[in-house]
Amino acid sequence: MIIGVPKEIKDHEARVALVPGGVIALKEHGHDVLVEASAGVGSSIPDEEYHHAGATIISRAAEVWAKSDLIVKVKEPQASEFVYLRPGLTLFTYLHLAPLLDLTNRLLETKTSGVAYETIREADGSLPLLTPMSEVAGRMAVQIGAQYLEAQNGGRGILLSGVPGVAPANVTIIGGGVVGTNAAKIALGMGATVTIIDKSLPRLRELDDIFNGQLITLASDPWTIGKSLKHADLLIGAVLIPGAAAPKLVKRSMIAKMKRGAVAVDVAIDQGGCFETSHATTHTDPIYFVDNVLHYCVSNMPAAVPHTSTFGLTNATFPYLLELANKGLERAMGERKSIRGGVNTYHGELTHAGVAESQGRSWKEL
Repeated sequence: MIIGVPKEIKDHEARVALVPGGVIALKEHGHDVLVEASAGVGSSIPDEEYHHAGATIISRAAEVWAKSDLIVKVKEPQASEFVYLRPGLTLFTYLHLAPLLDLTNRLLETKTSGVAYETIREADGSLPLLTPMSEVAGRMAVQIGAQYLEAQNGGRGILLSGVPGVAPANVTIIGGGVVGTNAAKIALGMGATVTIIDKSLPRLRELDDIFNGQLITLASDPWTIGKSLKHADLLIGAVLIPGAAAPKLVKRSMIAKMKRGAVAVDVAIDQGGCFETSHATTHTDPIYFVDNVLHYCVSNMPAAVPHTSTFGLTNATFPYLLELANKGLERAMGERKSIRGGVNTYHGELTHAGVAESQGRSWKEL
């Protein structure tokens, strides 16, 4: 099989979907790898390393897409890449289709088979290809929130840890999954007062044990969320329903009652966001204000730390990529339920219930 690795073109997206070690392994299995020139430079991987690993360096993105049977990316195709989609092509990447009607339509029209990292789920319920970037985003959310709480950046002028004699910042995290747990780890490490809100009582008990009672755990309901937000200096949205649009748990009326200069970081923005006031932003223009609350809603947060993110991501994705290359999509999804769950579009059909529900359209089970 010919595997193509185009350079990412989303705003400030410097990650790359395959590292040289992966090229070597693919070559050992008899596959050819095409890498667009400079694809890895943002992650500190020069073209020479790919060349020495056995990849062919291609100067034009169009050629990489046209010659490949399987394209592996980090982020969903951007509008300028839609022309490269075609029948018979398998695309393996983060798709996050729920809020992306135009991309979904184009994948269906071109009969491109789209396998989404974020909907590959193993038998134990884990999301192995979403987890590493959720870990990065959760940790970054606190780091970014602390930065924007500084007065010169538009925030309240709060030091997350406080100092002796001055209280630390209040951090409220909506969702106790991978993002929320990692956010709590960093926030507690920085000395903040941390509250996690989740609908699962068993998960709240786990978090209480994990953090040895150092954080506040609250069962989720609108009244509890609204009350907690009144005291929050930093709000982090960490809600996930795999493949589907995130529920809008934080209402505009709740945001309006937050402190002036508070910061809201919506990590769920890839799936449409879990705040009513959220809309996707970019690393170039990352923030905006609603009711005097600073919103940070960048949809590819881990791109800000591309070296860490690239190696964390490819550690998880490569075994699945190798299986797709060795077996082909049909055999791979026939033999492995987790890969079948990752297929969002197949030969012109929508094949994921969560995406279909979010977009109000029909779907077919594989």
